Amino acid sequence: MRPIHGGNLAWAAAVAGCSPSDILDFSASINPLGPPKSAIAAIRAHLGDLCAYPDPNYGELRTALGQWHQLPPEWILPGNGSAELLTWAGWDLAQLAKTYLFTPAFADYYRALKAFGAIVQECPLELEVGGNVSASECGLLLNNPHNPTGQMFMRETILPYLEQFALVVVDEAFMDFLPPGEEQSLIPLVQKYPNLVILRSLTKFYSLPGLRLGYAIAHPDRLQSWQQRRDPWTVNTLAAVAAIAAIHDSDFQQRTWAWLPPARTQLFEGLAQIPGLRPLESTANFLLVQCESSQILQQQLLQHHKILIRDCLSFPTLGDRFFRIAVRSNAENERLLQALFQLLAISY
Repeated sequence: MRPIHGGNLAWAAAVAGCSPSDILDFSASINPLGPPKSAIAAIRAHLGDLCAYPDPNYGELRTALGQWHQLPPEWILPGNGSAELLTWAGWDLAQLAKTYLFTPAFADYYRALKAFGAIVQECPLELEVGGNVSASECGLLLNNPHNPTGQMFMRETILPYLEQFALVVVDEAFMDFLPPGEEQSLIPLVQKYPNLVILRSLTKFYSLPGLRLGYAIAHPDRLQSWQQRRDPWTVNTLAAVAAIAAIHDSDFQQRTWAWLPPARTQLFEGLAQIPGLRPLESTANFLLVQCESSQILQQQLLQHHKILIRDCLSFPTLGDRFFRIAVRSNAENERLLQALFQLLAISY
């Protein structure tokens, strides 16, 4: 069965006829510089703690994240990846008249909203509120930078929505790939707007998707209701200690911020020179690329080069005309570019 998420190496290996370890994965937008050695060291140092339950309140982790974002710890709730916290945001959004959703939209947003019967109003990137329902009775769910386009919304662009909607949920899963002077996070505004929820992921920037760790930033009353609603101990002990180590690893952060812009430019310019491809400018660690058929290209890359790209079939407005690729190391980017040129240059 064709996967709806990136990073499904078992599926890719079956198509390519090889071991999953042989696949070069461009489908999941994970930092190729990680995981940080500090996070691995923290995991090893706390293996002995596996015989005890985690702190159900995650006091140490919430305090560390609070200090990182200059917020009291009760404004932060760790979760089993930001996907778990998106579920509870979906619950809250489903209580409203409808939820406006920018398209193309991440498939998991539909999952979280429809799980609780939310009424979804799709909007193609530029929000236009229409119909008989007042926006004051509605919610808005968006991600910034936007996935899959990589477009960045300036903070000033989102501010009016906080006055307009009953609840605004902003998924900032890729925001930490921008250095502090360039990012447009709404975290500094969260204490001013009780109707604002921010979702963050520690799995992409720190290359820890297997640990499943994210966190929500919102008013303590909302987070307390989520805590009462969900299963206990959603974050395991090793994920918690790895997160604390990772967010304090300034060397890893600086290396990532130095790596991404030139690597992204190299990949973008290389793609632009290949016949039949049109990459879109991005502020994130991935590029959306227009093509003739992503399914055919994905299959050819797997079978002939053992390279996995992300098709965009799970984004209904994009369909087979686009694929998304992560930015990886220069050598890996070059391997992808050469494979794409070999496959496409003959066709033009």
